[in-house]
This record gives sequence, structure tokens and C-alpha cells, in this order.
Amino acid sequence: MASLKYTHAVVCRIPLSFRTRGEIELEEAKRQHEAYVRLLRELGLDVIELPPDESLPECVFVEDTAVLCNGIALITRPGSPTRTKEVETIRAVLKKELDLPIVEIGDESAKLDGGDVLFTGREFFVGLSEWTNEAGARAVAAAFPDFPCTPVKVRPCVDPDEGLNLDMIQVAESTHLKALVSMAGPDVICVGAGKTAQEVLKRIEREATFSYQTLTVPEDIAANVLYVNGTLIHRSVDEIPESCKVFAERVDFARRTLNMSELAKAGSGLTSCCLLFRHTRHIRSL
Repeated sequence: MASLKYTHAVVCRIPLSFRTRGEIELEEAKRQHEAYVRLLRELGLDVIELPPDESLPECVFVEDTAVLCNGIALITRPGSPTRTKEVETIRAVLKKELDLPIVEIGDESAKLDGGDVLFTGREFFVGLSEWTNEAGARAVAAAFPDFPCTPVKVRPCVDPDEGLNLDMIQVAESTHLKALVSMAGPDVICVGAGKTAQEVLKRIEREATFSYQTLTVPEDIAANVLYVNGTLIHRSVDEIPESCKVFAERVDFARRTLNMSELAKAGSGLTSCCLLFRHTRHIRSL
């Protein structure tokens, strides 16, 4: 299946308040984000950069605020009530500045984070997590009726008797679906080797309408990748040395690497910092 060619990305710069999300080196996080945005532009995307909002420490993670597909924007209802204003900002940008058709979620009981929505190009899988519920999954199905939509339970699978390293603990505590699985190319699912990720993959494979290839990486934090217009973006060899060997051996198209250590401390990683979409007209940067 031919993959979608993206033309635009929406990102948001990092506020000073981002350092309240954990033990984050703010200046390094900013450098990492600047490199991320620069790479998106190098790959031919028109990047719309939103200014940071100090009242919204997590505003850099724009992925959670909307689900974009086929020129339509489904506005989410984040599981964390403190992120409501982020959604309002993104709604205004998508509707007023980018002129995209907007779909709202009418069910007030729904919870939906974009980080729990995996679109394979053929169908949707929606992670049922701390941040997303069944009503949220139904909203995705209703917004995009041309595609099958399957809810998938996301829950940590950690054995306390095993020697857990920091990377394993980070993944176990990260409940978004795309922290565990993401698209690494047309019909290719990248998945971590850990128990939680493998259980989620089994649930996806049981319900999928298509037989996807899988790319299994030894470090679970390496599973969140970004595939953009023929190029796979993954974390650097300094951060995922063993998984970089797998990418080099298994991926036969262009690859680029980024440092994401600071940004990933509060988010899923590469996918969480942008909204990608295809637009038919030029849009000025904000």
C-alpha cells in the first residue's frame, strides 16, 4: 500500500514550564526540539510552529490534541483535564488558520489522547489506557467511517522479580499506545521486545484486517518512530545502541536519527511532538 505523502506539520515550541514535568534539562530539550523541527523541514514539510504557552507545560506534545486523516481533524478530549486549553489552541489553528474540516466529540464521557491512536494507512487501532476509553475509541470510528477501528487494551506487564532497567520502567509507566508500537514504514509496525509491547502487538494482530510486517527492537524506548515521506526517523545510537543495529540491518530506505532523551521523559517520543497532514494549498508559518 502506498503511504500518504505529508505536506505539513504542526509543532509547538517548548515553554519554560516544561521543566516541571520531571527531571528535564530544559536547554537540552529545546535543542532537541529545534533539531526535530529542522529535520521535518529538511524532509520537505511546511512546518507551522506555535509559540510556547507557559500555562501549558505539555503543549509541545501536540499529537494528543487531534487526530488527522483524509483532510479531516478530529479534536480530542485528553484524559488529563489540565490539557483542555491545549485542545482549544489547536482547534483554532486547524480551523481558522489551516481551514481543515473539524469533527468534535459529542460524548462528554469520552476520553481520547492522540498518542493512543495508531493509523496504519489501512485501519485505526485505539489504545484503551489511562488517557483513552471506549467512548474515545468510538469517536475515532465515527469520525473516520471509511476505515476499520479497533480498541486495544494497553496495560503494563511488568514482573517485579525481573531485574528492570530504567528504560523498561519508563515504558511500563507510559500508557500511550504509540509508546509501544508505531508505524516504521508502509505496512510495517515497529514494536518493542518487552512483555507489554509484545502483548499489545498480539492483540493488534488478532484483530487486524491486514497482515502487517513487524520490526522488533530490543530497547522498548526505540519502538516510537516517525515515518515521513519515505524516511524513517528514530532515536540516536547514543540512546538506543542495540536497536540502531536492528534498524541498520532491517530498514532498506532512508533513515535519520535524533536525540530525544529529554523530550521523551514526559512524552512518547518522536510521534508526540507533531501533527502531520496533507494539505493542498500553501500555508504561511504562524
